Amino acid sequence: MPRTPLTVLLSAVFLAVAVLCALAGPLLAPHALDQDLYLGTVGAGVEGHLSGTDALGRDVLSLAVLGTRSALLGPVLVACGSMLLGLLLGTLAGFRGGWLDTVVGRYADLLLALPAVLLAMVVVGMLGGGYWVTVLVLVVLFSPTDVRLVRAAVMEQAARPYIESARVLGIRPGRIMVRHVLPNTVPIVVANLLLNTAFAMVALSSLSYLGLGVAPGAADWGRQLADGQRIMVDNPLAAILPGVLIILAATSVNLLGDWLAERLDRKVATR
Repeated sequence: MPRTPLTVLLSAVFLAVAVLCALAGPLLAPHALDQDLYLGTVGAGVEGHLSGTDALGRDVLSLAVLGTRSALLGPVLVACGSMLLGLLLGTLAGFRGGWLDTVVGRYADLLLALPAVLLAMVVVGMLGGGYWVTVLVLVVLFSPTDVRLVRAAVMEQAARPYIESARVLGIRPGRIMVRHVLPNTVPIVVANLLLNTAFAMVALSSLSYLGLGVAPGAADWGRQLADGQRIMVDNPLAAILPGVLIILAATSVNLLGDWLAERLDRKVATR
């Protein structure tokens, strides 16, 4: 989707609504998990259910609203945790160099050589699954990209004259990294943070779809998509709604991330 002011605005509005649903989900959909086995699966608009019900008789729309929390919280934690590792290891490796740079580089190369989602499936399966286990595993698997990205940005800044001037003045290396180097890496950090959030949404939804994320029957878009696939004939919206929400959320985060990174880049360039 092309990034225009209108698409950025729509993305911001969608994400604002999604965040509201994530924060107030239990209030907006208090009966989302209530089952009605007698009613079972019904189509959209039947029995007062705008989007129909699933196989357990739960309202599809209410379940999607309640599932927003797990759909957003996990990816944000994955992206933030991964970026914290990237900032710590990437900054030290890029600024210090030497053996530390070699060790961090081998760590990143090793994990990048492995397929992240496939490895996550294996590790999470071995550990017995679970939402927070999945989040922790993805934090580690997403970190190598952030490490290399931050390392490259820090090395580019460390070679500039203002850093050499700070060293000549006797400013401590830690202060140089925190006060002078890291602020100039903000645009690329923000862009990759939001990009990782979008990737983590898809990854977590995929693992939940395969039964390795949230528990069976929990409110989650990936799990709802898997459950809805079995009743596509009776109620297509049971699968279509969570699938569309995953696509819209990931796309909105990407568009907003590109826009924000561009604005921050201009701000840094005018300093």
